[in-house]
Amino acid sequence: MKAVRFHQHGGPEVLRYEDAPDPVLQPGQALVRVRACALNHLDLWERRGIERVKIPLPHISGSDVAGEVADGPTAEIGRRVLLQPGVSCGRCQACLEGRDNFCRHYDVLGYRSDGGYAELVTVPVQNLVRIPDHLGFPEAAAFPLTFLTAWHMLVSRAGVKAGEQVLVLAAGSGVGQAAIQIARLHGAHVLATAGSDRKLALARELGAEAALDHHRADLVDEVRKLTDRRGVDVVVEHVGQQTWDRSLRCLAPGGRLVTCGATTGPAASLDLRWLFGRQLSLLGSYMGAKGELLEASRWFFDGKLRPVLDESFPLALAADAQRRMEDSQHFGKIVLEV
Repeated sequence: MKAVRFHQHGGPEVLRYEDAPDPVLQPGQALVRVRACALNHLDLWERRGIERVKIPLPHISGSDVAGEVADGPTAEIGRRVLLQPGVSCGRCQACLEGRDNFCRHYDVLGYRSDGGYAELVTVPVQNLVRIPDHLGFPEAAAFPLTFLTAWHMLVSRAGVKAGEQVLVLAAGSGVGQAAIQIARLHGAHVLATAGSDRKLALARELGAEAALDHHRADLVDEVRKLTDRRGVDVVVEHVGQQTWDRSLRCLAPGGRLVTCGATTGPAASLDLRWLFGRQLSLLGSYMGAKGELLEASRWFFDGKLRPVLDESFPLALAADAQRRMEDSQHFGKIVLEV
């Protein structure tokens, strides 16, 4: 098969479009012919190298995949599917309780296993999610990881409620555009940040009632003005070190900050008096369970949630696609079409 692999860590130039061995189908797995694979920041970190994580080389990235089942259980062959990006053992207590993202053996497709930057990929049969015929493969590939992550953050961890104020940082990111839509779906009012006039306008189109330029605006002051000095009930944080302090200061008394990432760095400080004095909650969030993906997918299939597609590239130009993501030129999901 053709695939994009890297044999050493480095910049986009280490990505090679080349022949690679076809994946070997194991019992309990399905072989999927990839039609589209969406990018995530995880792809960039894998390529650059992650501290204390050994990425097997040569490596095929890609966690967000849609395609057709080429081999596996007879009943599944030929089906159009998107893939649950979280891979778990399926046998431990957490998996059997429907909390597969707490599995001790949990992995993300394309992280320490080969992923979707290829013509073929194997996954456990339980990771197949059938998609309706009216959905295109690029749209289907753009949905799973970011919408699952945002759903777990807002619904399962933060418990967002109708009428609450939610601040979504970096609205142009995959998680950001998903979080705006999920918060609005649950009746919340959304404030969003972005880094350009184009992205601010697109955030408003998705349902943000106010959009702030995080390069120019005094975020804390603007949020207080927009909330009558109260602050917001929930902050969706995934930027990390660069925004952490401001995110905390944007919270109303009793507010919740939920975080799933640290794109700008992992170091953060915290004044404990601010935490207990305002009775704040800090919530960590990582991926989400398959049941949550199935729940969110119902809204996707009905057209109530829709991933924003930025630009598509052929698989051979994966390096160009990653450069676009590194330069923060995108709003929504960048997709490789196979």
